[in-house]
Amino acid sequence: MLANSAGTAYNKCMQYTIRGIPPAVDSAIRERARAAGKSLNEAAVEALTEAAGIADTQQKRRDLDDIAGTWKSDKALESAISAQDLVDKDSWR
Repeated sequence: MLANSAGTAYNKCMQYTIRGIPPAVDSAIRERARAAGKSLNEAAVEALTEAAGIADTQQKRRDLDDIAGTWKSDKALESAISAQDLVDKDSWR
C-alpha cells in the first residue's frame, strides 16, 4: 500500500533536473520570479505551463495585425536597399 502512495505522490510532484539553460533564459526566468515575488521554481513551473499551452490563463501576447499590410512603397528607400545588394567585385578579390 505504501508503495502505491509513494508512486502517486512522486507522479503528482514530479521533479526535474534541467541542464544547459541558456543564460538569456536563466536571466528572464530569474527576472520574472523577482518581479512577481515568486521563487525561481514557481516562476519556472509557470513559464513551462504557459509554454506547454496548458495554463489556466494564457498571457496576452501582442501581434502585429494592426500594422500588417500598411507598408507604403517609397522609391528612395527601395533604391537605398537595392544599392546594398550590389557586390563590389574589387572587394572580393
